[in-house]
Amino acid sequence: MTTVRREAFGRMPPEEGGGEVEKFVLESDSVRVEILSFGCIITTLETKDRDGRFSDIVLGFDTLEGYRGKHPFFGCVVGRVANRIANGKFNLDGKDYQLFINNGPNSLHGGAKGFDKFLWSAEVLPNGVRFFRLSPDGEEGYPGDLKVWVTYTLSGRELAINYQAQTSKTTPINLTNHAYFNLAGQGSRDVYDHEISIEADSYLPVDSTQIPTGEVATVEGTGFDLRKPVELGKHLQKFHLDGFDHNFCLHQGQDRRLGARVFHPPTGRTMEVHTTQPGIQFYTGNFLDGSLKGKGAATYPKHSAFCLETQNWPDAVNKPHFPNALLRPGEEYNHTTWLVFSTA
Repeated sequence: MTTVRREAFGRMPPEEGGGEVEKFVLESDSVRVEILSFGCIITTLETKDRDGRFSDIVLGFDTLEGYRGKHPFFGCVVGRVANRIANGKFNLDGKDYQLFINNGPNSLHGGAKGFDKFLWSAEVLPNGVRFFRLSPDGEEGYPGDLKVWVTYTLSGRELAINYQAQTSKTTPINLTNHAYFNLAGQGSRDVYDHEISIEADSYLPVDSTQIPTGEVATVEGTGFDLRKPVELGKHLQKFHLDGFDHNFCLHQGQDRRLGARVFHPPTGRTMEVHTTQPGIQFYTGNFLDGSLKGKGAATYPKHSAFCLETQNWPDAVNKPHFPNALLRPGEEYNHTTWLVFSTA
């Protein structure tokens, strides 16, 4: 049984329409999640440890001001295209498009004002909440009026996030949620004691600006072989890695499949990520630097959280051999990711 309630969280400034930002609280016996109508942001995600104690396992802020300011996409839905597009450029049906450059020489997570910085309309469901917005033709340089629905539903220990979209013109699209997790509880110092496995036989090597080179490389015999669980801190040391910020190529197919599993031995918390998407960006918070003041005055230093962003492969719009990144009029974009929580 899931309960859903809505409450006020804050208000947008007058220059941005002055709309009310609401918080939606979804609660089951084993999971409690809070989501904002601003950016569809997961602000709180509480799960039980093996002793039945709840802790909040996602990074974030206590106030709307934190989320409205500059931050590394804590908990939000990113779009129209998540991840990086090389040089912020792509060509569609013979026409060149130029996007805002906001990450070195590239465009990242939708541009100057992506989906994470908008107020969405909300509809309460029996076991969740559905958000909607219309991204107008030309927004951030992307073609087509794009209608987008993001639906969060909670069933027992499983949180599902469904993304649907329809467009009036052919457009690239790639939607994900950018939650930062620490299964020891947000504000914990690092994630080195977490054990992770990713169901991927290959990954995408990147250049110095984090754009995939185009090669689809085997994980065999490399530090990217996470098919069997590894303890993160020891693994980074063993392979002299500064962290991960890479796309892992999941087994292809439209159906739900296991993408990743994370286990935290001290608390027993386990999180599985299932998805219909072809890729998952494993990011270990390499750019966190402790400068942001998070929930309960917590600071978030480097490697104090990880992200598992289910997605299409980065820069797919410029790589014909990557999975299709385009949505055409008359088609429906429809992907789902499930987070499944348990204890061991």
